Amino acid sequence: MLSKYIIPGERIEMYAVDRKLESNPVSNKKAYVSKVFDILSEDRLEITMPLEKTKLILLPVGEEYDMYFYTKKGLYQCFAKVTDRYKSNNVYILVLELVSNLRKFQRREYYRFGCAIDTRVRALEKEEIDALEKNEEYIIPDIPMQEGIIVDISGGGIRFITDNLYEAGTMVYCKYQLQMTQGLKEYKMTGRILNNREVDNRPGEYEHRLQYVNFKEAEREEIIRYIFEEERKHRQKEKG
Repeated sequence: MLSKYIIPGERIEMYAVDRKLESNPVSNKKAYVSKVFDILSEDRLEITMPLEKTKLILLPVGEEYDMYFYTKKGLYQCFAKVTDRYKSNNVYILVLELVSNLRKFQRREYYRFGCAIDTRVRALEKEEIDALEKNEEYIIPDIPMQEGIIVDISGGGIRFITDNLYEAGTMVYCKYQLQMTQGLKEYKMTGRILNNREVDNRPGEYEHRLQYVNFKEAEREEIIRYIFEEERKHRQKEKG
């Protein structure tokens, strides 16, 4: 199962599990980031020891983790238990054994998460578009931006409402903040308007769907993780 979908070098995020908490087994919201080192069998693998600011995180043997594998074939999830840890050729290794089946996890860059987040938007100037086409970052400062509301978000784009109509194909610049684990973080994005429509029963207000352009993969993963956490919070509220 593992060797069919997971290969060495692929990125992992993992969260500590407490099986005593039936309603919410993921008791530690801190993400440990690692990489696949080797596949030992169809239910055992080696990963590199997680690091935090160059400091090794010695995860204890016997602990169970909720694991997410970022692969070229998509995002996969399983639960696994640490069975051993050691040093090999100056690499610190954890051995994990799967305690659940590996399953395909819907990629959140395609899943749109409903929200209500303030944003500011404006059309790109010609010089900015020219730079974008050359894969360069160039944004002219202090150009007025229009206020809007993001009504859903994904790892690939946003849907937002403003009282200004942006035609399909328009290149735009937008800013918004997300409440991450470590605090508010501002995202500054460029994107292309895919389509638009006037909002029902609200004349003069327009809904736009925007696809990010030249998006940094690290920021995409942050937004996907934000969506994971927000969905978990919602599920907990529903159960509560």
